Amino acid sequence: MRKALLLVSICLLAGLGGYFGGLSSKQALIVSVFSVSIAGTLLFWDFRLALVFTAGSILFVISGVTIGRFIEFASIDVILFLIGMMIVIGAMKEAGVFQGLVGFLLHIRNLSGVRLFVITMILSAALSALTGEVTSIIVMVAIILDICKSLEIDPVPLVISSVLTTNIGSASTLLGNPIGILIALRGGLTFEDFLTRALPLSVVVLGAVILTLCIWYRDYIREISSRLAGRKNSQRTAQAVSPGFRERTNILLFALMIVLIALHKRLEMLLGMTENDLLIILPVIFAGFFMFLRPEKIRSYIENEVEWSSLLFFMFLFAQAGVIQSSGVAEFLARRLVESTGSHPAVLSAVTLFSSGLLSGVLDNTVVVASYIPVVKNLHLLHFSLKPLWWCLLFGACFGGNITAIGSTANIVALGLLEKEQNRKVNFIEWLKLGLIVGILSLAISYAAVSLLGIFSR
Repeated sequence: MRKALLLVSICLLAGLGGYFGGLSSKQALIVSVFSVSIAGTLLFWDFRLALVFTAGSILFVISGVTIGRFIEFASIDVILFLIGMMIVIGAMKEAGVFQGLVGFLLHIRNLSGVRLFVITMILSAALSALTGEVTSIIVMVAIILDICKSLEIDPVPLVISSVLTTNIGSASTLLGNPIGILIALRGGLTFEDFLTRALPLSVVVLGAVILTLCIWYRDYIREISSRLAGRKNSQRTAQAVSPGFRERTNILLFALMIVLIALHKRLEMLLGMTENDLLIILPVIFAGFFMFLRPEKIRSYIENEVEWSSLLFFMFLFAQAGVIQSSGVAEFLARRLVESTGSHPAVLSAVTLFSSGLLSGVLDNTVVVASYIPVVKNLHLLHFSLKPLWWCLLFGACFGGNITAIGSTANIVALGLLEKEQNRKVNFIEWLKLGLIVGILSLAISYAAVSLLGIFSR
C-alpha cells in the first residue's frame, strides 16, 4: 500500500511539476502517465509489463497518440534484431558451444588463483560482448558454480565479479546489450563505431576494474590458489572436448554473422540499401539458418529462447518514449537542460554520463536509455556534435548498472541463480560497497575519454 501511494504521489508530482514548469495541460498529463511506467517499474518490478500496458492504453484514451504512431514509436527494428539474436544464441547454447569454449580455455597448466580469477573476468566480458549480458551471465554462473563446488570455495565473490565485468563488456559492441542497438539506431552509430570507440574504452575500463577486484578480493584469490595447489591439473580443470560437426557448424555460422554485422555499413552502401537495414535483418536471416539445421527445435527456440515478456516491455516503453518526443515534452526538457548547463559541451556530457549512470543504479538501464533518447535527440539546437552524448548515455547506462544489485538485468539474473542453486543471498550493502567503487571508477574513466579524445565527437 505504501508503494502504491508513493507511485501515485510521484505521478501527480511529475504532472503538476511539468504543468507549473511550463508544459501544457495535455503535455503534463502525458508526463504523469509516462511516470507510471518509469516509477512503477522501480517500485513494482514484477508488474512492469502490466504497468506499461496500462500506461500505454491511457495514452490512447487521452488522445496522446494514435495506433499508427504508437506502432511507429515501438522500435520494431530493435525488436526484430533482438528476436533474431535470441534465437541464434539459443541455438548456440543448446549445442553446448559456450560451455565447450569455456571448458577448453580453462584447460590450462599451472592454473593459479590469480589466473583463474582474471580469466573468469575476461571471459565474462568477452561473452557479454558477443552474446549479450543475460546469456553471458547464465553461462558464466553455471561455470563458476561448478568450479567453486570442485574447489569447495564460496562462489559469491566470483559471481559478483563476473557480473561487474559482464556489464562492462556489454558496452563494447552492438550485441552486448539491447540499449547498444537502440542507441546505435537512434544516434546513427555503426558496428564499426563501437569497435573503434566503445571497445577500446571498455578494455581500458575492464583492466582498471579487474585490478580493483584483484585488490578487493586478494584474500579470496589466495584461498583459491591454496585450493588449486592441492590438486592435480586433471582434477581441477574441465577436460577439453573437441567440438563435433554440429558445434563446428554453429560456430562458423555465428562467426560469419559477426563478420557481416561488422561490415554492415559497407555492404549496405555496396547493395544500395537503406542505412542499418542490413544490420537489423542479419540476425533474422541467421536465425532462419539455425532453424533449418534443427527443424525439430524451432518451436523450442521460439517459445523458450525468445524473451517475449521483455520484448513486449521494450516495445511499450519505447512507444511511450516516442510520445514524449512527438508531444513536445522532450524538446521542452532539452531546452531547459541547455539553459541550466549554459550550452557547454563538457558540462552537458558530464550531466548525461553521470545522471544516466546513477539512475541506472536504481532503474533498469533500458528504462533509463528509453527516457533519455528523446531528450538527447531534441538537443539539435546546440551547435556541436551530439555524438559524445550518445556515447555518454551508453557508458553511463552500462557501467552505472554495476552500482547496485538491481542496476541491470544481468545482476538480477545472477543473484537469482545464486539463490536458486546455492541458497545464498547477497546483501544490498555488500554489493553497494564494491559496486559504487567500480561504478564511479568506470564513469570517471569514460568521462575523461569522451572529453579528451576527439574520436568520440566524430
